Amino acid sequence: MTTKVVESFSSVWSRIRFATPCLNELKLWTTLGFALLAPLLYAAPRALDVVIVVGASGTEEYGKKFKTQVDAWTGACTKAGVTATLVRGEKTTEELAKRLSSADPAHSLWLVLIGHGTFDGREAMFSAEGPDFDAKQLAAWIKPLKQEVAVIHTASSSGGFLKALSGKNRIVITSTKSPDEVFYARFGEYFAEAIGGKEEADLDQDKQVSLLEAFRHASKATATFYENDGRLATEHALVEDNGDGVGTRSEVFGADPSATNGMTIDGERAAQMVLVLSEEEQKLTDAQRSTRDGLERELKALKEQRAKMNEDEYYTKLETLMGKLGEVYETKS
Repeated sequence: MTTKVVESFSSVWSRIRFATPCLNELKLWTTLGFALLAPLLYAAPRALDVVIVVGASGTEEYGKKFKTQVDAWTGACTKAGVTATLVRGEKTTEELAKRLSSADPAHSLWLVLIGHGTFDGREAMFSAEGPDFDAKQLAAWIKPLKQEVAVIHTASSSGGFLKALSGKNRIVITSTKSPDEVFYARFGEYFAEAIGGKEEADLDQDKQVSLLEAFRHASKATATFYENDGRLATEHALVEDNGDGVGTRSEVFGADPSATNGMTIDGERAAQMVLVLSEEEQKLTDAQRSTRDGLERELKALKEQRAKMNEDEYYTKLETLMGKLGEVYETKS
């Protein structure tokens, strides 16, 4: 067995082990092993577009900060082989509306907002170089889009956009938990440095950084900044990906389940979304990754229902799902 196939085993096992406690590992390795003996031969094209919106900087200092973030995002997109569109200037709001109305329905879309935000007590706004736009306007622009959309809003007051933007096939990440956190948000700086594959942000060591991992890395780095500076934190990021309009703080992940008081935790889909794919992930097509991700969610749901099932039923369903998962890696693009 070649080194690459062994790495494929490790990669797949690291993704599914969370859903398979007390499992006969030999049987699973056998099921997946035959599928992985014929690895895919080339990187498949991505059906993903990234739109980066840059707002008014206000000062030269913030202009430099925004440029650093833009450079990190565009560099990551180039590395990922993904088309990135930059929207900025006096017609930012107009151009963004046009860009979203013409989005390719066959492509997923990531919308990144870099800049400042404001809140007048009623509406949260994104500060563009020309006319600003608010949460209701942005929600109206993305509402017609049927494809999966991820919005990474890194400006201050971005928490005011979360509820309006959430929904089916929507992942929303904001730098703040509410619109009244109006001071400059540093979260976006740390998120931008992580999304390209920063090793420190790769929590599961699968050689790629997901949206959730970048969120957790940036949240931790932001908290550390305020602690080291001896200041009260003025930003608390949220992730929302289950459509209920209620975000989840980074501190919840990895915490004692009993401490969550039965609240619904976001992050399941964000954990599967990656910009810069690992070498192994590049061998799969978008369709294969989509199928694989769906099966992983089914595995997680099965695990959660295990206590209500007898052992034979549980392992029968588990083996079926694992067989289907093996087929994903067996099918060549």
